[in-house]
Amino acid sequence: MNAPLHREIPATLLDTHAALAQVSQAWDTDLVPRLTEYITIPAKSPGFDKDWAKNGFIDTVVRNAATWIEAQKVPGLTLEIVRLPGRTPVLFFEIEATKAKSTQTVLMYGHLDKQPEFTGWRNDLGPWTPKYEDGRLYGRGGADDGYAAYASITAVQALKRQNLPHPRIVGLIETCEESGSYDLLPYIDALRTRLGDVALVICLDSGAGNYDQLWLTTSLRGMASGTLKVQVLSEGIHSGDASGLVPSSFRIMRQVLDRLEDSATGRLLPASFHCEVPTERLAQARATAAILGEEVYKRFPWAHYDCEGSSRFTLPTTTDPLQALLNRTWAPTLSITGAEGFPAMQDAGNVLRPYTAFKLSLRLPPLVDAARVVREMKALLEDNAPYQAIVTFESNGGATGWNAPETAPWFEQVLNAASQAHFGAPCGYIGQGGTIPLMNMLSEGFPKAQMMVCGVLGPKSNAHGPNEFLHVPYAKKLTATVAQVMASLP
Repeated sequence: MNAPLHREIPATLLDTHAALAQVSQAWDTDLVPRLTEYITIPAKSPGFDKDWAKNGFIDTVVRNAATWIEAQKVPGLTLEIVRLPGRTPVLFFEIEATKAKSTQTVLMYGHLDKQPEFTGWRNDLGPWTPKYEDGRLYGRGGADDGYAAYASITAVQALKRQNLPHPRIVGLIETCEESGSYDLLPYIDALRTRLGDVALVICLDSGAGNYDQLWLTTSLRGMASGTLKVQVLSEGIHSGDASGLVPSSFRIMRQVLDRLEDSATGRLLPASFHCEVPTERLAQARATAAILGEEVYKRFPWAHYDCEGSSRFTLPTTTDPLQALLNRTWAPTLSITGAEGFPAMQDAGNVLRPYTAFKLSLRLPPLVDAARVVREMKALLEDNAPYQAIVTFESNGGATGWNAPETAPWFEQVLNAASQAHFGAPCGYIGQGGTIPLMNMLSEGFPKAQMMVCGVLGPKSNAHGPNEFLHVPYAKKLTATVAQVMASLP
């Protein structure tokens, strides 16, 4: 149930100039050094490091964050590292309310696990070798999402320094997000009574349309992933001896994928993988398209080459800003993110390979149920295999997307006021193509809560890829904005 329309709109007492100055100093003197250290630690998510417990990197980043938080000596704060058997740990903190008669809770979320290294980093950069250059902190995980725990506490400190009353605040920092948050639901169940009456969720794990204003994420796509394998032989054989008689596993793979995707357009063929875009989201996308224009698609590192003064550029699927926004937020899309069964180029002899395996990453519209899609994918891909090849699809599970609840009037006004105070521009609204499994869990568990889903992943920040960076000037303003929003909670 949404806040009633006649509810009084709060006026913040926060000195916004002082808050921004305080958090900026904290970023320059403390947070940048802490995140520089964080980037050096290869705390890869368990989906990419099966020996994560033995390697100890996840434990290290959790302990480092916990030690730093405790050193801030935030009045009323208690903290613990919670561990369930066989699962990645979570960091849980609680700050008692100072606002009289307040029974509501603000939940602050982030994660400390990281994506793997990937290739293509600039020669002077690397995933575990941080570099601070022109306000950008390069390295894996700083922006996605190591900064969140540190920025959350810094925002709270901005309130404390001005002696402003605030509701109860809890923090939940997980270490399994990049693997789909499969460890998170057991922790939510274990900690549910300690979360309290959540009225506002602040999730600092999302993106920004530009670095010129606050951006509120209004939707997130879901994901269905898994490994599709086509096997035709028990071992590799001479291609001259067998080709023409033994079918290529790669050709069969193409045929099987054609059941799922129109390769000419990229459109996913099953109608059940699509959904209608809600009217409100369509209107917001139009407004955002007018703000961002061609930057919606120009922000990506397109491949191109110059030849005798001429240029040829890779073209996007559309150059219409509105359609581009909808394609990356409300359309299902298939990506092949990994492959097995292929030797390295220098080792590729004239051998017919026994199998081809692809890792499939299928992004789903926010309103499509991921578990159902996984079941339909398995049946679609495995049934009636060409040449009776062995075709298997083993899923890593699915995560249903998220569509934000209706924005309460007080929340919308506070967001615009905070964006104007710190950026000099109104709040923008944008859907994101990524997945944050927690948001759907929280919307179901706390249907009355407002959701402040935002982040520092703006143009060219390149989370998950090479040259990932944290835009520090934007992070400073976002941190101050978070403080203002918490101070304005009715």
